Amino acid sequence: MIPWIELDRAALPHGGELRLMRRGHEFSIKLGVAELMTSRLFASEEALATLAAEKLRGRTKPRVLIGGLGMGFTLRAALSAFGAHAEIVVAELVPAVVRWARGPMAELFGGSLDDRRVELVEADVAALIRRARPLYDAILLDVDNGPEGMTQSANDHLYSLRGLAVARAALSPGGVLAVWSQGPDPAFAKRFEKAGFSVEEKMVRARGARGGSRHVIWLGAPK
Repeated sequence: MIPWIELDRAALPHGGELRLMRRGHEFSIKLGVAELMTSRLFASEEALATLAAEKLRGRTKPRVLIGGLGMGFTLRAALSAFGAHAEIVVAELVPAVVRWARGPMAELFGGSLDDRRVELVEADVAALIRRARPLYDAILLDVDNGPEGMTQSANDHLYSLRGLAVARAALSPGGVLAVWSQGPDPAFAKRFEKAGFSVEEKMVRARGARGGSRHVIWLGAPK
């Protein structure tokens, strides 16, 4: 079996450390020994974009904010799903993740970071949501492992009642807030609705049609 090789490490702003691992053509990003994401499993990350785009069908120039660069699967799906005239802003808090995207993982991104529709910002997505001008038609959050974060406790504010209310104010009429999670979270679903959204919960397999773990994507439309 091909062994895993550690390519790099990066300290997180509020403690902890990310590790970029490679085995052959496969990549993994870990927090300590816990795997946060892998290039083998990405169907639910793609679905975060495609399901949100379905809600905006008919909008020819949607403005989209993606929270979390990851391995680029949500971005690539968004470029395909939102159309030729979309404007897509990607917020990534950890500079090393951007460096990895342009370096050892560049093949996974397939040139998506150089697409004229894309603006990559090294910042906390919450800051971009707070100063949303103009408003976004879609906000896609794949930050941490969902509402029950494991990398940074500071991410919790995004999924708090106040954080959701701020996101609601950053959406254009008829817009959508899409949230990825590694699993169900009934308390978050109730909080999402309490923040003024009509919420749909979608179960998506990590491997798509081939099965895999069940991940959750919530789609919230402001009431």
